[in-house]
Amino acid sequence: MEKKHHGKHKMNCRFCENPLEHMFIDLGKSPLANSYLKHEDLNNLESFYPLRAFVCSKCFLVQLEEYESPENIFTEYAYMSSYSKSMLNHVENFVEKTIEEFDLSKDSDVIEIASNDGYLLQFFKNKNIPCYGIEPALNVAKIAEEKGIITIKEFFSLKTAKELVNNNKKADVLIAFNVLPHTPNLIDFIEGLKIILKEKGVIIIQFSAYLLPFLQNLEFDTVYHEHFSFFSLYTLEKIFSTYGLTIFDVMEQKIHGGSMRIYLKHAANSSIKISSNVTNQIEKEIEYGVNKLDTYMQFQEKIDELKSKIWEFFLEIKKENKTIVGYGAAAKATTLLNYCGIDKNLLPYVVDANPYKQNRYLPGTHIPIYNPKKIFETNPDYILILAWNLKDEIMKQINKAEQWNGKFVTFIPKVEKY
Repeated sequence: MEKKHHGKHKMNCRFCENPLEHMFIDLGKSPLANSYLKHEDLNNLESFYPLRAFVCSKCFLVQLEEYESPENIFTEYAYMSSYSKSMLNHVENFVEKTIEEFDLSKDSDVIEIASNDGYLLQFFKNKNIPCYGIEPALNVAKIAEEKGIITIKEFFSLKTAKELVNNNKKADVLIAFNVLPHTPNLIDFIEGLKIILKEKGVIIIQFSAYLLPFLQNLEFDTVYHEHFSFFSLYTLEKIFSTYGLTIFDVMEQKIHGGSMRIYLKHAANSSIKISSNVTNQIEKEIEYGVNKLDTYMQFQEKIDELKSKIWEFFLEIKKENKTIVGYGAAAKATTLLNYCGIDKNLLPYVVDANPYKQNRYLPGTHIPIYNPKKIFETNPDYILILAWNLKDEIMKQINKAEQWNGKFVTFIPKVEKY
C-alpha cells in the first residue's frame, strides 16, 4: 500500500522542488549509522531518527530527510577505505586506466573530492602526477597528509570551488568517489564541480547508492542518514544537463555490491564523443521501471518479508543451539540490525578490520566490535557477513572457519548460507 508523507514539515525534492509525497521505505527509527559508541557512552541517551526514503513523482530522485548536518556526521568519520584490499585494488586499476585514457602527465592536475585517507590519490602521487584532496573528516585527512597528499580540510561546495579557482586551481580530472549520495546540497555541489573543471577536463563520479541494483537486490540496509540521495542514471542525466554538464560514458562496477561510474564533460566540449553506454543504461533502467511510482511502492512489502525470513533464521539456529557472530561493523550493519531488532542476545559480537571501530559498540544495538582474531577464539557455527559487498574478501580472510565446520551467511538479497 502506498504511504503518503504526513510529516510536520513538508519536504520538497532536492532537484526539482516538487513536494515529496511518496514514502517508499520506512525503516522505523535508527541512530546515525557510523556513530560507534565507547564503553563509557553505553548509559548515555542515544539519538534515534526516523529512517525513511521518499521518491519524487516528477524526477524520480530518491531522497532522505536531513536530520543531521553533514558537519555533525562527517567531521570525524569511521570509514577508512584503506582497510579494504578489494577497494585498494579497485582504485589502483582505476588510476592506471585513467592516466592512460586521458593522457595524464606531470603537467596535469587531479583533484579528488572526499579523498578520505588518501587511498586513491596515493596511486597518482606514486606516478608523479600532481594531485590534491578535499576532505572534511579531520581524522582521515590527517592520515592522507602523512602519506604526503596535500589535503584541503573542508566540505566541497560552490564556495570552496570559487576559492580554488581564485587560486588558479582547476582540474583536468576531477574525481568524486562515494560522495554524491552523501551530499544534501546537491545543486550547490554540482555547480561547484562545473566551475572547478577545466574547459577540456573530465569529471569521474562513482557511487554505491545506485538505484538499479538497490531495487533489484533489496539493498535496504544501504539506507542510512548519511545517504541523502539514491540515484538512477535516468534522473542524474536530467540533473547534470540542467547545469551544463554532459554524461559521456557510464560503467557499472561490482565494488560495494553494485556501483555506478559516470564520466562527465562540459556540455560545450565537443572533443569527447558520447558513448552508447549512456543510452543503453538508461533504457535498462526504464525497462526495470525506475520512472514508475509502482516500482517503488512495492518495495516495503518485499523488505518486510525479508525481515521475517531473517527472524526465522535466528529462531532456527537458537533452537539448534548454534552460535553466530557478525563480520563487518559497516553502516549497513547498523541499519539492518536496528530494523530487524537484532541485539547482542542474538548476535553476541561483530568483528571488523578497522582498528578505529574495535573495542567500540554498534549504534542502537550496542553489539561489541572486536578484532577479527576473536572469531578464531570462539569458533562460531555461523559467521554473518554484514559487509556483504566484501563477501569474497571476507570469506578468503577467514577460510580457516572450515576447520571447525563454520558456515557463512548473508541476508541480502535473501538469507543464504555458504
